[in-house]
Amino acid sequence: MKLLLISNSTNAGEEYLTYPMPHIENFLDGKVKKVLFIPYAAVTFSFDEYQKKVQERFTPLGIEVDSIHKYAPEKRKKAILNAEAFVVGGGNSFNLLKLMQQDDILENLRYQCLKGIPYIGWSAGSNVACPTIKTTNDMPIVEPDSFYAINLVRFQINPHYLDANPDGHAGETREMRIEEFMVANPDIYIVGLREGTILKLENAKFELIGNRKARVFKFNEEPRELASGDDFDFLFE
Repeated sequence: MKLLLISNSTNAGEEYLTYPMPHIENFLDGKVKKVLFIPYAAVTFSFDEYQKKVQERFTPLGIEVDSIHKYAPEKRKKAILNAEAFVVGGGNSFNLLKLMQQDDILENLRYQCLKGIPYIGWSAGSNVACPTIKTTNDMPIVEPDSFYAINLVRFQINPHYLDANPDGHAGETREMRIEEFMVANPDIYIVGLREGTILKLENAKFELIGNRKARVFKFNEEPRELASGDDFDFLFE
């Protein structure tokens, strides 16, 4: 498989998709001229607007952004099977998964990715590459049929991972919520992807891209802080 799983689309003070674009360009390697975009994580703006926003960033690469919402529902599975690459945008993970389930495209998408069709996702788009969306940060504004997602990797991702506990905040930290997940799901690794970082899978090898470390959790194990260049292959286990 070829996966580019991005924590966040935009760093503070940057324009949209600025930091990931060089990595997206390198990942697609000039071989892809059209990507199939899945905009279903958008809630407060239209799918047309989302497609246009992403197209503006992909145009300098000479890549057309074709969006699945433009197809009639009965033709969306075929669009998946004909795609050169997939791009799944961020937003609300519950909305994204619910609409993908309604289109009945999860299995087709997984099959194509297992065949080597490149997959790029950021934020919610990284969440749905996991076995489930149980480690999302999003509010469940809609109810999917289940939490089971595309299942391209064996571990969970928590995008936008934060260590901070703001002054005056008496609620759970991000790590406390992940600890709850580990108790209920003790056999699964969770990768806390900090903002500005990307997890890439290519040639059967995981690589962390970015200047920040990833924090990796597993039940009854001390969390690991892993940097770019460290070995992530244990995530295959």
